[in-house]
Amino acid sequence: MDTPLYEQIYEYVLNEVKEGRLRPGDRVSSEKELADQFGVSRITSKSALEKLAQSGVVLRIKGKGTYVAEGSDAPDGDSHESVPANGTPAEEIPGSAAIAAKRLFGLILPDFSESFGLGLVYAIEERCSELGMRLLLKRSYGRQDEEESAIDSFMELGVDGLIIFPVHGEHYNTGLLRLVLNRFPVVLIDRYLKGIPACSVYTDNRQAAQELTSHLFQQGHKRIAFMSPPTEHTSTIEDRLNGFMDAYLANGLLLNPQYLVTQLRSTLPTSSFNMVHIRADEDIIREFTQEHPEVTAFVASEYNLALLLWETLTKMGRRLPDDYSVACFDSTPHVFDVPLFTHIAQDENMIGRTAVDILMSQVEGEEPPLYHTVQFQMVQGRSIKKFS
Repeated sequence: MDTPLYEQIYEYVLNEVKEGRLRPGDRVSSEKELADQFGVSRITSKSALEKLAQSGVVLRIKGKGTYVAEGSDAPDGDSHESVPANGTPAEEIPGSAAIAAKRLFGLILPDFSESFGLGLVYAIEERCSELGMRLLLKRSYGRQDEEESAIDSFMELGVDGLIIFPVHGEHYNTGLLRLVLNRFPVVLIDRYLKGIPACSVYTDNRQAAQELTSHLFQQGHKRIAFMSPPTEHTSTIEDRLNGFMDAYLANGLLLNPQYLVTQLRSTLPTSSFNMVHIRADEDIIREFTQEHPEVTAFVASEYNLALLLWETLTKMGRRLPDDYSVACFDSTPHVFDVPLFTHIAQDENMIGRTAVDILMSQVEGEEPPLYHTVQFQMVQGRSIKKFS
């Protein structure tokens, strides 16, 4: 197997130190200089320098450069004090050794809550801590301009890699596309971007939605509706919608296209679950149930939509689960009680930790597979009643 390019650069610099051509305190070629010398990307040269720093061969000082560390392997004979270009001994720069030894990652996500997202943040922070990494966090509030601004800010701060929970929308963020095209270490969580070769970690949403819908069919329901925000190139919702339709096909039933209610917007981060959008979605739900009294069950693409559906039907005098059954994705914690909704529990811990590990492998010059699906669990709640 050919030696990875970043390893070749690593061995080159290491040999320069061992042979005495670079001594403690000497400045090492920059990322750009090494990239030009070896005809590689700056990401590759950066990976080599980071590995040298982790090995204790060099000391990287932000804004100043990379220098051969004191105590690095050098030939016997003359040696001189480890002094960077500004004349200050490296050991006298507060925290420089600790800073050089740690990588800096950025996490950007639309929002997070107990039902979904908070577990991701916990898992990512915990895994970064275990690996000795530093982590920056920024919410995008579901807006592409905020997401792009966060990317630019983190890049200016010199992050080594980014974990991004992409915003909902029909157009991809140009800043995110640039990262991928420039082969900067980036991992997407919760969804993938069709046609964009970016590493992604997410639940097998299609299979999960099929199992959740099939469970309702097994309970005797024959007319089931699907409720979600607009798909708009959002793979998570698209896959859940496709899984819902797969269940109809697998059960030999014909799906009425009008059962696909995919224009609800109150739960999007940009809508902030405010009363104007809530009332608009309530009207849609109310009108749908009046026009389709044959529907006896719903699959909601997310927990907050299930809550909205439950509340709206209750206001209409309908009892749940006696009159309607509801299933959804995600739920708030339910340690001491049976959860309200039968739901798909995503493994946020595994998604978060896997994302960090994949990002680390990218930073170190590896090329992991693009798509990583994480298993899920269907949890029984109090929202489904057998239909007869």
